[in-house]
Formats: sequence, C-alpha cells, structure tokens
Amino acid sequence: MTVRILLCDDHVVVRAGLLALLGSTPDIEVVGEAGSGEEAVAMAAKLKPDVVLMDLQLGPGIDGVEATRRIAPTGVHVLVLTTYDTDADITRAIEAGATGYLLKAERPEELFAAIHAAAQGRTALSPPVASRVMDRMRGAARPSLTDRERDILGQLAHGLGNKEIARALFISEATVKTHLGRIYAKLGVDTRAGAVAVAKEQRLLP
Repeated sequence: MTVRILLCDDHVVVRAGLLALLGSTPDIEVVGEAGSGEEAVAMAAKLKPDVVLMDLQLGPGIDGVEATRRIAPTGVHVLVLTTYDTDADITRAIEAGATGYLLKAERPEELFAAIHAAAQGRTALSPPVASRVMDRMRGAARPSLTDRERDILGQLAHGLGNKEIARALFISEATVKTHLGRIYAKLGVDTRAGAVAVAKEQRLLP
C-alpha cells in the first residue's frame, strides 16, 4: 500500500531533505508541501492525504498543535515530526489528536515505519517519547516545588516578566532566573509557556 503524505514544516531546507528521503522509498508518496499551519489545514482538506507529517513550531500563524487539532477530526492522521520532546509539547500534541510523535533524530527506517503505522491509525512514538508517556500513565509523582518556586510559577501564569516577578516578590532578578532554571528542570520544559502548561495540567499553581 502506498501511503500519501503531506509535509508541513516552515523550513524549506528541511522539507527538501524530507522530500528526498521519502522519495527513496517506493511505498510513500509526497502529495504536497505546506510551510505554515494554515496551509497544512487547507491542503489536508483539499488533498486528503493518508498522513500529515507535522512540525510543531511553524513561525507566524497557528502552530503545529493547533493545525493538528483542526486536521485530526477530518479523519486524516497526523504524525508529529519535531525536535521538541518536552512533556508539555508531547501532551499538547497528543491531546490535539496526533496519531504519533516522532523526533527528527530518529533513523530513516524508523520514520518510514512510523508513517505506515500512522496511516493505519496505530500509535507511533519515539522511544524517549514513549518513556515519558508511560511514566505519566503509571502516575509518576508530581514534581516537588518549593513555596518560592510555586510563587514564581504563579507570577509566570499571570504573564509577568522576570523584572516584574522580582519586584512583586521582593527578590533580585538574578534570584528569579535561578528559580526559573530549577522550575524548568523539575517540569521537564525549556520555555515559560511550557512551564505554565505543565503546571496547569498537574495543578501545581498556587
């Protein structure tokens, strides 16, 4: 069975590389390329591919998660292919309806296998991603945050910057940065938005 693929990545060079890679196997056909989330949604509706290979970060406009949320209900399978493997990114993508979540570091054979699995509606996860998902399913203990870290997380959720947080909590900006580093490490994220998303999901906010 030939699997019809729609590529979605905002980097032309990445799309060209994937096009060449996927063109090397006879049972995968790339039927279209999208450089934005909006393009992917429109092209998925028009071309009706078996699988959309979706990056998460797509520059201006809607991101890969929102595009997935719009495409998945139409019956087209979405396989996320990204460099991001934080808990927040994985959770958002899967909740949006992604059939699978693959990291760009995987070998070509694993990508091909994941595409065929996704086309059949079967879940395809990179090993590191699968481990994170299993940890969550096993009810892994919630991160243990100090009272100060919870205070800072609460300020983050209100959209405050480091300077504003320092002023509100009567601490230095350097101290805020130190606490943020610890918070990111404990939550397994690397952005402010990711920290807030995980905190809300795990009910860690004060």
